[in-house]
Amino acid sequence: MADATSIDQVAEKEEKQSTVEFSVSGGLHARLRGLNASFALTSYQSNILYMIGRNSNAGINIHQSVMPRPMGISANQKGEDPVGMTMTAGFQIMRLENVLVGDQLANKKFDKCFAPRITYVTGGLDAHDVGLDQTGRPVFVNTRFNCLCVPSEKHSFEEIWRPPFITEIVDEDRCHLNGLAMENGDPRYATAVSKSNTIDGWRDKRGNGGVVIDIKTNKIVCEGLSMPHSPRMHNGELWLLNSGKGELGVVVFDKKGKGRFEPRAFCPGFLRGLSFLGELAFVGLSKPRYKRFEGLELDQKLADADSEPWCGVQIIDLSKGSCVDWFRIDGNVSEIYDVEVIPETFCPMAVGPNSDEVRSLITYEGMRVAKS
Repeated sequence: MADATSIDQVAEKEEKQSTVEFSVSGGLHARLRGLNASFALTSYQSNILYMIGRNSNAGINIHQSVMPRPMGISANQKGEDPVGMTMTAGFQIMRLENVLVGDQLANKKFDKCFAPRITYVTGGLDAHDVGLDQTGRPVFVNTRFNCLCVPSEKHSFEEIWRPPFITEIVDEDRCHLNGLAMENGDPRYATAVSKSNTIDGWRDKRGNGGVVIDIKTNKIVCEGLSMPHSPRMHNGELWLLNSGKGELGVVVFDKKGKGRFEPRAFCPGFLRGLSFLGELAFVGLSKPRYKRFEGLELDQKLADADSEPWCGVQIIDLSKGSCVDWFRIDGNVSEIYDVEVIPETFCPMAVGPNSDEVRSLITYEGMRVAKS
């Protein structure tokens, strides 16, 4: 049940409906209204892209689109207007565009409609985070091959960078490279679970082997982290999630450019997915996966707080380091990967690449659309 507000759910048809329950904080609608924003989150576990917005009854609207293993997601913005999103999805990099203009509405309800328009077929690279460079070209983390890549017109990928400790491009997830922070259209920082240069070596370093690498200098600038994810630049600072400890924090650099991680907030879950709007951080939480994520310090921190891990999004006030609103998923979905704020949006939706809707959604420049 929702906490003091209503929830509308719209989902694409699936052969099997999962048992999932959604709940939200009582203040989430008012906060999104005050921000004039919505947010999106991905779950490779459920193959769903969730769009969280507001409905006309002062409640929350949840739109669910079936996507092929959605992972990293990045809004492509011009000023404050979200014109599209780029997403790593299974064996492809997918570009979704908002096809509505002006005051148009889709289905008399949605003020943004993100439809798949460009797809780069890469094969199964286990691609994680993604961003856009200054030319609008996707830049993505190729976790399976331990490198940063862009799409290739001929091959599965084109390498543009790799960590200094990775000696060759080989089909072995050695360090579990996962996170990418873009700055002014350039790849700036990357996170990896370890500095391992042997296949699957990162699994033995989950507790304190995590590193942040400066892509420009090719140097490790912060280490001793526990499964770091989602590095992001915000207000000139490098933020990230120290996932194995459930911590949101910032990397503080000394005069020599060496950084140390400074926790700012604890969230009860394995953290992946980070987006900002003003002084608020939208943080993704997952339940620790059996075996792979067991034995981390997060287990003890949850026990000390007498708390159970949960799946969803917490909105953190950066000035206080505390959660001010939240969105939670219970049931068969226990893991999400990424979170992205969608500014200047009331109620967004997305269209899956294999849905019935995508076959009939035909748009073109200058087309006339009847007002809803």
